[in-house]
Amino acid sequence: MRTFLNRALLGAVTLLIGLPAYSANWDLDPGMSTVVFKYNYGSDEYQGTFKNIDATFDIDPMRPGSCKFDVTINIENIDVDSPEVLDYLLDYELFDVDTWPTATFKAEKCNLTGVTSFESEGTLTIRDQTNPMTFPFDLSIETCDGQICFHLTSSVTLLRLEYGVGQGYWANTAEVPNEVEVEVDVYATQR
Repeated sequence: MRTFLNRALLGAVTLLIGLPAYSANWDLDPGMSTVVFKYNYGSDEYQGTFKNIDATFDIDPMRPGSCKFDVTINIENIDVDSPEVLDYLLDYELFDVDTWPTATFKAEKCNLTGVTSFESEGTLTIRDQTNPMTFPFDLSIETCDGQICFHLTSSVTLLRLEYGVGQGYWANTAEVPNEVEVEVDVYATQR
């Protein structure tokens, strides 16, 4: 246990020492970033990708606990393999993009949980439902096309019915489970 804590502290210090000259404000690079959602329909597994994401991150390397995430996903730009599935997803019984075209995640606090792992505390809004959410993520600093960037990865399970994604027929979890896995692999560059 002591070894893990020492490594976690050393990793955090290394990350912080390497960054003090860099800006705390970062913008998502949409060309290098993906947010994928995975779900089941019966025994078959499917996935889709959120394509139009706007995100800014304010992470102070000297005070990583005071972070701010502001993420907006344009739901209409979901990419799936089937036009029929896309129609269902955009319809009023699932995302209802005519009424609620975006989903948002906002956070104002982060906690260090490991060498390069963190949790942010915030709220996720989908449709007209806003719920508190702990968002775990790993963060590394890299070089992207000659400039400093950060690489954030995460995997989180959401309960779609907590956000109203599943009205009428789709409220039944016999064919489509309540759990949806979201995998985040994003890069952000200094503002």
